[in-house]
Amino acid sequence: ESSKRNKYELLVDRYLLLNLLGKGGFSEVYSAFDLVECREVACKFHTLNPVWNEERKRTYIRHACREYNIHRRLNHPKVVQLYDVFEIDSECFCTVLELCGGGDLDSYIRQQGTLSEREARCIMTQIFSGLVYLNSLEQPIIHYDLKPGNILFTRAGEVKISDFGLSKVMDREAESMELTSQGAGTYWYLPPECFDTCVAVPKINPKVDVWSAGVIFYQMLYGKKPFGNNVTQQKFRLESMAKNAVLEFPAKPAVSQETKDFIARCFVARVPDRPDARTCYDELTKK
Repeated sequence: ESSKRNKYELLVDRYLLLNLLGKGGFSEVYSAFDLVECREVACKFHTLNPVWNEERKRTYIRHACREYNIHRRLNHPKVVQLYDVFEIDSECFCTVLELCGGGDLDSYIRQQGTLSEREARCIMTQIFSGLVYLNSLEQPIIHYDLKPGNILFTRAGEVKISDFGLSKVMDREAESMELTSQGAGTYWYLPPECFDTCVAVPKINPKVDVWSAGVIFYQMLYGKKPFGNNVTQQKFRLESMAKNAVLEFPAKPAVSQETKDFIARCFVARVPDRPDARTCYDELTKK
């Protein structure tokens, strides 16, 4: 009721707004119908806060354009597709995305408590399929914010990776890249190298996402995060919980040793010894 876009308006003579799906600090997401392609889509409105100064507005726009430029060239069944972007007015623009319609993994875990090992492995296989694609691009992409809230489901239950707002683009020939945006991300899902205080600028590579996927796998099976489950992000970082992580598997629910070993390999602190996404995907799909 409080949204100014609740009148089923037609955008750019193409997108008919329907229902509000969700809202964040400066964005709203609506379901909509694309009258040209005859399909359901999601319209995400990005609004500049009128109290921001000009520099902060420019920073927000630059960040949003960067996300769009990364996302627009992605095309894979396990990645949410970006269809369109256009300006609403001087304070707002809209991105048009594939409508998944099945909720997100975070809500599903909270609803179910824990998932069966078989279902969790199925979800992880799809996540790693998407990661293999991102790693195989001419300029590989590190998602950097892989967490249950950014894993969406279609109505048929298919998994899609979303939200590329913190993603990093690597040079094809580079083995790693400098992490210039320290402090960003969701700490419980980030590996020790993202918190390295021994160097001025930490270096990362796509194996960041393998650690994050391991956290998601553990969380699906046990209903809690493996490290710092009940602590704040600030405490997690101050107490170096990723660096000092000790992996423990609860006795219940029962999980196979094969799956426990797989998760443990995702949490190898030494980056060269941690498997890459392709290795993990091949292991999950082997007969």
